[in-house]
Amino acid sequence: MAERWSPKPQVGGSIPSWPAKEQMAFSGMDRVIDKMQNYLRWFVGLFFIGLAVFLNSYFVQEPLLYRVIGVILLVSLGLLVLVTTEEGKDAFKITLDSRTEIRRVVWPTRNETLQTTLIVLVAIFISGLVLWGLDSFFGWVTASFLR
Repeated sequence: MAERWSPKPQVGGSIPSWPAKEQMAFSGMDRVIDKMQNYLRWFVGLFFIGLAVFLNSYFVQEPLLYRVIGVILLVSLGLLVLVTTEEGKDAFKITLDSRTEIRRVVWPTRNETLQTTLIVLVAIFISGLVLWGLDSFFGWVTASFLR
């Protein structure tokens, strides 16, 4: 009789894999550890960002260049740690996916952009004239009542 291998070796209960009962207990503990590590990463990442803010105000007498370099380094380190969290991985994946979507966008031509910009500027100018007229009118009405 030939051995049967599971197409998914991580799934327990298949021949010649391990019994499913042991796998479920083990995976439950793994999930708890992963969740704790995720919380720890959140704490460390936010700690570095908070430390950057605190040290920037603590070393206010130091030259601005040194403080900016320190803030950039600490915030970068904090963001690097936050990207390793589950939510950070999802956000990073969305960012990469959005880059591919931007490549698919059909961008307007220079002429279309110019026409749309001119339409917006004319609409703003007309709205400004209407608001100026209403303001002048209500100012005149208010001034006539106060006399």
